[in-house]
Amino acid sequence: MSNLLKSNKIFPTILLFIIASISCGESNTSKSNSSTYNGRVVIPEQTVHFLDTDMEQISSVEVQISDDVMERSQGLMDVRELPENHGMLFIFDKEEPLSFWMANTPLPLDIMYVNADSVIVSIYHSTTPFSEKGLPSGAPAKYVVETNGGYAVNYGIEEGFRIRF
Repeated sequence: MSNLLKSNKIFPTILLFIIASISCGESNTSKSNSSTYNGRVVIPEQTVHFLDTDMEQISSVEVQISDDVMERSQGLMDVRELPENHGMLFIFDKEEPLSFWMANTPLPLDIMYVNADSVIVSIYHSTTPFSEKGLPSGAPAKYVVETNGGYAVNYGIEEGFRIRF
């Protein structure tokens, strides 16, 4: 009878431990499922205006500025959502041939290279996400504007147009 009493005292303790373990496990699972990483977020700091050859404004995007080595190397990498009229403006210290790529970039982008006179010298339309293929400027550039893929076509932006910021 003494063995039966001991097992009756141990059983509720074991049962309580199992219930506590299960509920803690469910809690952790719920938390990990609800806190999915959604990538980096672009925080607009300035507006870039696109101007046609008559210097008429045709569209604008709100951009995050990328003007130091660390920011420029990261660019829009790991940005998984970009609002329609948002993007990034890269500012370089001097005008020179540039080249970008899409490594670790999950969104198709329009990449517009702009010279020191604010003239768009080349455009890559709807680039391929995650591509490691270089996308050279083809001419010296001091600025690069990145927008959602299709932006340039949607607004009729062409090489020879200008930007203002």
